[in-house]
Amino acid sequence: MTYISMVQPEILFATGVLFFAYFIRGIAGFGSALISVPLLALFFPVAQVVPLIGLLDWLASVSQGLPNRRLIRWRDMLPLLPFTVLGVAAGIYLHTVVAPASLLLALSIFVLLYAVYALLPFPPLHGGRWLAGPAGLFGGVVGALFGTGGPFYVIYFTLRQPDKTEFRATIATIFVVDGLCRIVGFSLSGFYTLQTMALCAAIVPVGGLALWLGGKVHLRISHAAFVRMVSMILLGSGIALLVKALAA
Repeated sequence: MTYISMVQPEILFATGVLFFAYFIRGIAGFGSALISVPLLALFFPVAQVVPLIGLLDWLASVSQGLPNRRLIRWRDMLPLLPFTVLGVAAGIYLHTVVAPASLLLALSIFVLLYAVYALLPFPPLHGGRWLAGPAGLFGGVVGALFGTGGPFYVIYFTLRQPDKTEFRATIATIFVVDGLCRIVGFSLSGFYTLQTMALCAAIVPVGGLALWLGGKVHLRISHAAFVRMVSMILLGSGIALLVKALAA
């Protein structure tokens, strides 16, 4: 698999998207794939974008999770893990048998549904650990397919009502496990090439700087304003993806 040649505007666009995505990740502890995958998929194949973002997200998760490992909510995270592994395996298999146009259409619908959900004024809720099963399964499948399984994990951990610092540490740790499963699966399926690894290495400094800056403003931005901003971006990118998928 080779990456299509990129002209200068596409390089600038991709760099800007990745910087913004990991800046948001630095603030919230998640969201980089939700932002970057739909926008990059406007110009590049989903099957190429998802493995690359998966590798970058795993590096980001390691950097965010390990320094705060004492804050991890293990009792809420451990029930999630077996279902996550199963979901990742199913998602990678679907990646090899589903047509690219169908993947793009499914991605657009998923992003639109999540954006609408995030914009609606749902009241705070509480949920039991039994939700780890469906959250892990769907998070693993959608993460492997689109690199955006985070919403299922976020919803589950939000329902478990940890404090903000516990949430960021725990969600980063589940992304480490989920991401490692995806990396192994994508590697065994031949999605990673030397060109992919070189591109990832070139992007790491951009993502690292964005994560650092996002971490600096973590406590200075309203949660409501953050959710609205990301949701509107997702809504716009989801509509653009849907138009592209239907025109394909």
